Amino acid sequence: MIERAKKTAHFRLVIVDGKAYVEKYRQSIQTRDMFTLWGILQLLRLYPGKLPDLELMFDCNDRPVVRSRDFQGPNSGPPPLFRYCSDGSSLDIVFPDWSFWGWAETNIKPWGDVLKDIKEGNERSEWRDRVPYAYWKGNPNVSPIRKDLLTCNVSEKNDWNTRLYIQDWNQESKQKFKQSNLGDQCTNRYKIYVEGWAWSVSEKYILACDSMTLIIRPHYHDFFSRGMVPLEHYWPIRENSKCTSLKFAVEWGNNHPETAQAIGEAARKYIHEDMKMDYVYDYMFHLLNEYAKLLKFKPTIPKLSGGAALVDEVCSETLACNANGNWKKFMEESLVMSPNSDDDRAAPCALPLPYDPPALKEFFDKKSGLIKQVESWENEYWQNFNKNIKQ
Repeated sequence: MIERAKKTAHFRLVIVDGKAYVEKYRQSIQTRDMFTLWGILQLLRLYPGKLPDLELMFDCNDRPVVRSRDFQGPNSGPPPLFRYCSDGSSLDIVFPDWSFWGWAETNIKPWGDVLKDIKEGNERSEWRDRVPYAYWKGNPNVSPIRKDLLTCNVSEKNDWNTRLYIQDWNQESKQKFKQSNLGDQCTNRYKIYVEGWAWSVSEKYILACDSMTLIIRPHYHDFFSRGMVPLEHYWPIRENSKCTSLKFAVEWGNNHPETAQAIGEAARKYIHEDMKMDYVYDYMFHLLNEYAKLLKFKPTIPKLSGGAALVDEVCSETLACNANGNWKKFMEESLVMSPNSDDDRAAPCALPLPYDPPALKEFFDKKSGLIKQVESWENEYWQNFNKNIKQ
């Protein structure tokens, strides 16, 4: 099953006796593969000797490829393929994305430092004093849904309660990313999250501000987003009528400021407390630990017929030594200096019991019901609005 995942994988990872070995198949976008491996190496430093031997394939591209419909039979054996996101029709195994250890190409710092910057940004202004419009800044050229979002921008003809800005990364790079500090983007009461080619790494940065996040109906999920609840952590936005949906959301929030502020605060707490780096590492540990339990073979270091290793051993020192610029800087900033010695953190947190099917259905039904509630409010708002225009 693992070998079948090689078709689209960027690398194979083998962990034996606490050491990591890698076989690279193709170059990833930018340095996604390198920083993903860096993150796993930091996990091994954080909890030395605690992770069992394992072998896996990792695909660093955006969209999932292991379609459920292709593996219907009891012995179909879908390839276990790790990646950064999945969707309801796929079986790809979701893993934290590379940017938790820094996104060097866009000058976005490792997660712990970003959280500090955004926390400081949150504290610069009270929610009620912020710009009462929905903010988005990003690259619209990666997907049709983002291009469509730009039609909701303020114009002479319409004001959909949005303020949308195009992010030109090439231009930003030339200006040394002076206008791209994530800590400076918590100035609006509302922020918009919209997917790109698949899910977007921007999601966690947007939610970290204590602005109320307006999430345009997503098709993909990363490792943390399915735990969020509409009207508790975010406000759901229709995909097929974004402009009217966004206008209503902002109107509603400005008319219910205490509730809107509470939704933004709940998301901030979810990101800053439940998703701090310690817990990201714990998620990685439990995911890999449970995955290793399913292996029906003993992982070994792949070797050529002559006995030489087919894969390269990698460690933090070898990766960092070959890096420079932001790449080296972010590795140094996210380096785990020593094993966790805190009595409360010497071992990963306890893995909660899984949902039983009825409880999981109840959770999904609750989320679906809350989205329908928002859509009902929205329909009523626009019916009254159109009625008043006719009068």
